[in-house]
Amino acid sequence: MAVIVFGKAIKHNAPVRIGLAKGIFGIGYHTAERLMAKVGIYPNCRMNQLTEPQIMDLNREISNLLVEGHLKQKMNDDIALKRSTGSYAGFRHMYGFPVRGQNTKTNGYTARRLNKLERFRV
Repeated sequence: MAVIVFGKAIKHNAPVRIGLAKGIFGIGYHTAERLMAKVGIYPNCRMNQLTEPQIMDLNREISNLLVEGHLKQKMNDDIALKRSTGSYAGFRHMYGFPVRGQNTKTNGYTARRLNKLERFRV
């Protein structure tokens, strides 16, 4: 069983805060708690305990946020802007190096894997 929120299937026995944070790209635990407080959902509530009006309110509030494909597109555009302007961070993205000052002598494997031409496929 699953509960559909914002077009994503979330496990029915997961707590709402964790289900939203893990199920929807761009929503973390803190944002999920704020959404729950805004909609009026009890903090320890589970996904299968949500009523239909609460799910509709959650969908409405999430639609006002920058999540999923729009967020991924914005991140790709920001990286492309840095690359096109020739900034230092854009150079680091372009060559697959760590961008935020991490060491490269021993640890650079994750950055080489992530800092590719396309970070997210939309």
